[in-house]
Formats: sequence, C-alpha cells, structure tokens
Amino acid sequence: MGEQKTITLTVGNMSCASCVGRVDRALAAMPGVREVMVNLATEEAMIEVGDNGPTAEALAQTATQAGYPAEVLHQRIAEATAHRKAEEAQSLARRTWLAGLLALPVFVLEMGSHMVPAFHHIVVQTIGTTQSWWIQAALTTLVLAGPGRVFYTKGIAALVQRAPDMNSLVAVGTAAAYGYSLCVLLAPGLLPDAARVVYFEAAAVIVFFILLGRSLEARAKGRTGAAIRALLKLQPKTAQVLREGTAQTVAVEQIVPKDIVLLRPGERVPVDAVVTEGSSHLDESMITGEPIPVEKQAGDPVTGGTINGPGSLTLRATHVGAETVLAGIIRMVQDAQGAKLPIQALVDRVTLWFVPAVLGLAALTVTIWLAFGPAPVVSYALVAGVAVLIIACPCAMGLATPTSIMVATGRAAELGVLFRKGDALQALADVDVIAFDKTGTLTEGAPVLTSFAPFGDISRDMALSLVAAVEARVEHPVARAIVDAAKDEGLALPDAREVTALSGLGARGQVLGQRILVGSEELMAQHDIVLGGALATAETHAAKGETVFFAAIDDQLAALICVADQIKPNVAEVIAELHAEGLRVAMITGDKEETAASVARQLGIDDVIARVLPEGKTAALGTIQSGGAKVAFVGDGINDAPALATADVGIAIGSGTDIAIGAADVVLMSGDLRGVQTAMYVSRAAMRNIRQNLFWAFAYNTALIPVAAGALYASFGLLLSPQLAAGAMALSSLFVLSNALRLRGLRRGTT
Repeated sequence: MGEQKTITLTVGNMSCASCVGRVDRALAAMPGVREVMVNLATEEAMIEVGDNGPTAEALAQTATQAGYPAEVLHQRIAEATAHRKAEEAQSLARRTWLAGLLALPVFVLEMGSHMVPAFHHIVVQTIGTTQSWWIQAALTTLVLAGPGRVFYTKGIAALVQRAPDMNSLVAVGTAAAYGYSLCVLLAPGLLPDAARVVYFEAAAVIVFFILLGRSLEARAKGRTGAAIRALLKLQPKTAQVLREGTAQTVAVEQIVPKDIVLLRPGERVPVDAVVTEGSSHLDESMITGEPIPVEKQAGDPVTGGTINGPGSLTLRATHVGAETVLAGIIRMVQDAQGAKLPIQALVDRVTLWFVPAVLGLAALTVTIWLAFGPAPVVSYALVAGVAVLIIACPCAMGLATPTSIMVATGRAAELGVLFRKGDALQALADVDVIAFDKTGTLTEGAPVLTSFAPFGDISRDMALSLVAAVEARVEHPVARAIVDAAKDEGLALPDAREVTALSGLGARGQVLGQRILVGSEELMAQHDIVLGGALATAETHAAKGETVFFAAIDDQLAALICVADQIKPNVAEVIAELHAEGLRVAMITGDKEETAASVARQLGIDDVIARVLPEGKTAALGTIQSGGAKVAFVGDGINDAPALATADVGIAIGSGTDIAIGAADVVLMSGDLRGVQTAMYVSRAAMRNIRQNLFWAFAYNTALIPVAAGALYASFGLLLSPQLAAGAMALSSLFVLSNALRLRGLRRGTT
C-alpha cells in the first residue's frame, strides 16, 4: 500500500458548498491523491497522497487554476493565519457598513414611496420621480462598484470557468435588477408604461444583506475556532533556562531536550519535562479536563501548557516543539476539525450541481412568468427570477456540518476528550455496545497481594522470595504486586536466571537451582502440576473478585497466590449513565469467569468475556460485532492496540501507552472514565446539531425556492421581493452558525 502523507492548503474564494465541491473534485482528480477533505469553515483543504502522489505545490496550483487561490500551509492555523482572518473580518465589516450607508437612501426613496403615499408625494413635488431614480442609480452604482465588486470579480470568473458559485448567483441577480432599472431610466421607450419601474433598491439592498450575512458569519466562524486559539495560548513565549550555570530568558522555540528549566510559582510549564528538584501542585485542567491540581515532585513528568502552583520547580526538558503533548493535542483537534463525516457525502453530491440547477430554475421561472404572468410581465418575471437566484444560495448547506464539527471537537478537547479522527464523532454516536478492558481501564491497574498461601513443606517466606525473584524480571502489574509485597516484608530476593514471560499465562525461571513456575491454572495444567484441594480455595477467592494463580517449584504445587485490583472511582456511576443512554456494557478480561463475574456484578456490566488472552481481544470484539452491534472498545495498554484498531470506535485512556493512543480514534486525556460518558455525550449532541443544521438548510431551500418563484401568487397574490430573499438567505446561514455555537455550552460528564 505504501506510505501516505497529508498536505494542508489554505484555500481562498470559497463562499458556499458548491465551492467546496469543486475544490474537492479538482484535487481528487489528480493522480496519486487518495482522499480530499475541504472545509468551508476553516478555509482549508487536507489532502492525503501516496508515495508517487503530487507535490504540495502542484496541489495548490490545481486548486488555484480551478478558481480558488491556494497556498501550502506549513504550520497549521498559526497565529499569523488567525491574525489574517481577523483582518479580513474587519475589512468585510467596513464594506458591509459602507454598503448599508449607500443603500439606505436608495431603499428609503423607492420603498418609502411605495409604503407611505404621503412620502411619495413629497418626493415627486420636491426632487421629482426622474431625479429620484438618478440618485438611486448613482448610489447603487457606488454600492455595486465598491463593496459589491467582489461578487462580480469572483462570480463572473466562476461563470466563465463553467463553475458557478454563490457569487455568480448574486452577480447575475443584482446585475439583472440593475440593468433593467438602467434600461427604464435611459431608454424607457423600449418598455411599456406599466413596466417602467426601477429596482435599484433591490440590487443595493441585496448586496448589503449578503455582505452583512458574510460579516456575521466571519465573526461566528472566529468563535468556532476559539478552542484552538486557547490551546495555542497555553504555551508561554519565553522561559528561564540554565545556560553555563546562569539563568537566561530564552524563547521557548530555542529550548532543546535536556535543557534545565527554572519554573517559578504561577508560571506555565514551557515544554514537556521531568521534575529534578522541588515540589509543587500543577493545574492540568486545560490538558486533562481535571480541575484538581496534581502534586509534582522529583522524578514526576510535567506537561507543557500546565500552570505551576505555589512551589518552585527545576525541570529537565524531555520533549520540545512539535513533539510536546500540547502540540500533539493541537494537531489532533485540527485534524478532527478538518475531517469530513460520512453524513457530508449527501451534501457534497447535492451541492455540486445545486448552483447550476438554480440558474436553470431561475431561467425557467422568468420564462414562465413572461409566458403566463400578468402585466407588467417583465417586472414580475424579473422580481421572481432575481428572488430565486438570491434565496437559493447554498451557504447554509456548506456550513451545516463543518461548523458543528469544529465547535464540538474543540469543546471536547477543553473537556479532556480528543477526537483523533473526525469520523469518530459520527461513529461514536451510532455505537450500541461499550466494551471495556478490565485491568488498567475499569481498575487502577496496580493490583496488590491479598493472600499468599504456601503448600507442602516450604515456608511462606522462602516460597514468596523464590516467586518474587522470578517476577522481578517480568514487566506485569501482578508481578510488581508480588515483588512489592516481598520487599515490604523485608525479604531478600535471590538471583533468577532463564526467566521467560509466557503471554497471558505467567512466567518461568531458575532460582537457586530450582525450576519456578508462576501463573494461571491453564499453565499448571500444561505442566501437569496437580492442584488438588487448592482449587476449592481458589474458587472462594475468585468469587470475591480476586485474581487467583499458582506457583510451582520443581513441578510441585508450592503456593496459592491472590491479588486484587481496586476498581476506579466513578466507574459504577459511569456505567449506570451509559445504561441510561440505552447502551449495553461489556467487559473483556483474561481473568477467570468467577473473578470477572464478581466485578461485573459490582459494576452492573451486562456482558462478560473472560479468559481472553491478549491476542484474543480482537476475536472477542468480533463475537460482539457478529450480531450486528457497533462496538466502542475502551483500553489503555499495548495489548489493547489491536482491539482499539478493530473496534468500530477505539477509545484510549490517555494515561496509557503511546501505542494504545496511536491506535485509537478517541483519546481520554485522563484516566477518569467519565471521559467515556463525555465523549458519548459530545458525539450524540454534535450529530443532533448537524442533523438540525442540515434539515434547516435543505428545508429552507425546498420551501422558499418555490415561494420565490411565485408559487403563492395565484392563490394569495404573494410574491417574495429580492430584498426579503437576501435577508432570508443571510438569516439561514446565521441560524446554522448560531445553532452550532450552542455546542460550546456542553459540560463534562453530562448525558
């Protein structure tokens, strides 16, 4: 399959969903391109290319040739980009108010005369109808040539390239109203008396409303990216670093691994590091979502972006720049915000042909009015045609999905939940079963020795020291529990040789010339170790939720060993909440059935799959999925990585290994399982929000295009004016954006 890389472009001139579709199609047509994700809200395109795929510069050139100027974005959503967008929003606001000031007199002169007869008489008696029209023409010309010029430069170019967009609709609609009005003013003899009506106010007010809508959109878009900007601000600009024995203030970018950093009370940690001296409490809430400060002392790791408490610390830098946890979080959030959900596929198919269809529908509307409309047919035909062009702009369609994704994933990051893959936002909302790994996920992952009962003639101390000698050479939580217990009892551990860890079964080794075997009942059976009466005792301990295994010395049973792993706080509460949401909860564990059943009873778990070897977790998930259920798997260890990748959605505990996190779709930045509840809630809330937006966007066009075309005229005498059409179109986009911004109010652990 070969390696692939992701290239990100900033793309200009995108104003609606049709633009997104055309950029997507142009880039996807290039050989070597595997996937394209174009985001209207962020004005970016993410392209995955293979080994022999096009260069970033070639991709940017292709988008530019398609009518959408693009540049390669080397450092994503940097502060400079945010500053540029802020300046663009300010410029748009200035043009909006200029258009409003110029359009207001035009609107008052024309519509005031229609709505207030007395005002009409005043206009006729003072400046006269013709002079009023000339004033309107002059002001409208300034509106179209000034603030509204962008619609013509972009819209006409798009028409020439046979790729009409929203700008094209506005350009054609306002040009028709403006051109017709000029004809009435300059060559009235070409039209019958009844048709000699000007529509300068329609052209001017349409431009104002569209610019106003875009200006408000730009402000709202800025709010959708608030989470990213907050994350970017977490890293301080400078830090105190020891150089040649002297504390120096250096830029954070100049810190290198192994640098010694001095951290004063109240300062932010500049990079990922390890504490070498001092003690303090750090506020890690912006990284983990946990509000309680965490104690740090020598040997403890600290994360860049967290806030130091009352103590002073000396740190040794471990990860800097793009390698820090904070940088990784920002990349994850950006990738998720730029993703395209499966639900977007329908929108893409519709909007690609939407604008050409609207142009055709507007032409058909004009034709029907000219053929069957009442006098003055030309005026009626013009009003209906322009209204169809303006009201059908598919802005809301293009914003419906990406704005909700941006706000939801950003808010989730603030709550300590990272959606590494954007499509997980949709997939998680559809799962039926949440399957948990037990050790380290539902439990603390640090079991303690609860019972060590020797068998035969060997003393307890001797048996424990021999077993602990083997376990000291094994990397496993249970092994550490035995070793810690032996050390706590002051036992000396002899040297162990030829130690071999037996995956999922136990370990064996040589100690003081004796063969030591430590592990499960299955391991004992494989070596023909007779357990006898120890089995009954083992079952009693297992029924209490303890993990039971055995030790044999020279092929003779030597000890019954029991350990217990404490269940994490809030687990039962989280599982109850998941049940309340209609989800089933499963547990996958290597424990015996009795031990697993005891834990399941305590926590209210529905389904238990026990005696599962690490490599068997994927098969266990397959068993659950075989009935058609969609499964999210929650795990934290290296052994969980294949299962995290196999599940419909993999959720990794952030306190787990990097390998597990890399295989997951969703990462919980703390070990608190309330993050699962939060992730589910954010996912379902986001999908509800997206469906609301899409319903509004499609329902708006479905309902109002026929109204704009004149469907209500025959029955009720109602014909939608182009000005109202422009206002309705702007309100449609603002509704979608405002609805998406409601997701900023989501709370941690809420269902």
